[in-house]
Amino acid sequence: MMDASDDLKAMIEAAKAAGDGLERHFAKLSELTIRAKAGPADMVSIADEEAERTTRDILAKARPGYGFLGEEGGAQVGSDSAHQWIVDPLDGTTNFLFGCPLWGVNVALAREGRVVAGVTYVPVLNELYVAEKGKGCWLNGQQ
Repeated sequence: MMDASDDLKAMIEAAKAAGDGLERHFAKLSELTIRAKAGPADMVSIADEEAERTTRDILAKARPGYGFLGEEGGAQVGSDSAHQWIVDPLDGTTNFLFGCPLWGVNVALAREGRVVAGVTYVPVLNELYVAEKGKGCWLNGQQ
């Protein structure tokens, strides 16, 4: 099992919490409100927005000074200009909206503009992918 940094632990917590919320919406797709963003092929739902909010709240609690860049809400500059969370709260929105389980939550951490850690959580398949610069990568705790 990996020896995760505090940043990586926060990323895992955020991705899992967002994924759990998305799974609840996935079970009730017919009740989900969907709208177009930039065009008819670029969709967003309340599930995307809630997942981003959940992720942002958990990461901000862990590291209040870090910046945040989310697919749905855009960029927020933090007091710590060297660090920024980067989040795609629902990667695979089209799959999600059509009932295909191949979607997930992506969370990355950039330091000085370079990504140093990343987490992808695919809740329906119970897969957690984790990578941290200089430490390696894991799938469900296996390197």
